[in-house]
Amino acid sequence: MPSRLTRRSLLLGGAAVAASACSPPAREQVPVEYLPPSPASPVPPPVPVSARRLRSVARGKDVDLVLIAPEGVPIAGLPVCLALHGKGNNARGFVDLGVPGMLTDAVRAGTPPFAVVAVDGEHYWVDVDGGDDPQRMLGEELPGWLAESGIAAPSAALGVSMGAFGALRYARDHRDLRATVACSPALFVDWPDAEKREVFRDQSQWESHEPLLHTGELVPESLGVWCGEDDPFIGAARRLASATTPARTEIGAGGHDDDYWKTAMPEILRFVGARLAS
Repeated sequence: MPSRLTRRSLLLGGAAVAASACSPPAREQVPVEYLPPSPASPVPPPVPVSARRLRSVARGKDVDLVLIAPEGVPIAGLPVCLALHGKGNNARGFVDLGVPGMLTDAVRAGTPPFAVVAVDGEHYWVDVDGGDDPQRMLGEELPGWLAESGIAAPSAALGVSMGAFGALRYARDHRDLRATVACSPALFVDWPDAEKREVFRDQSQWESHEPLLHTGELVPESLGVWCGEDDPFIGAARRLASATTPARTEIGAGGHDDDYWKTAMPEILRFVGARLAS
């Protein structure tokens, strides 16, 4: 496999689409093992995106692990931001959202480089049935998976929608995170609101996980909150910001959709990069 990509478009885990008639055909992308370069024999920077299929014992199923680095920057040694997707999506959704290009643009504009790591999750990133525990996967399995490729454990976390619920839950158990971002956070101001989602087993279980009921366990200095004014969760986002006084709060035009997330993500990545370098 060549050491340099010739196309920006990358199909994770499958065959690449055919190139134009004047260009050589794209090659199949396979998982890339990232290793630190040796001073004696320099290694070219790796491709910016790779994916692996792994068995999660904590979740009782196979999951995708997606690694995103700024283009032209070796991933080994970079600080890492964990990215948690929303309901109905998966780890590869951050590629579809354009995060690889956004991260590369941010770094080229001066943001200190870092890597983004995404993995598949479900049911608000918490264990609701006793057999599928995303938080245990993140805390116990993910660091080992990353270490196999010479990549550090996450020192920041961001989440979109349901993923924001998960990122805030993760931050409660990892108070040393340098940045935690809740984008369009799908939080619930009361049990009737949460119960309608048909996710949590009962009110007690929801209360044990709901970020709005555990704001004292979050670190305001590392927290950022982004939400659109037309988002149905805007009330919960404002409540989160009011209860925690985050380092950054951005409430702007937009709803609960890709259009807003594509608008907000470049600034979110700059926030994370600055916090990781501080």
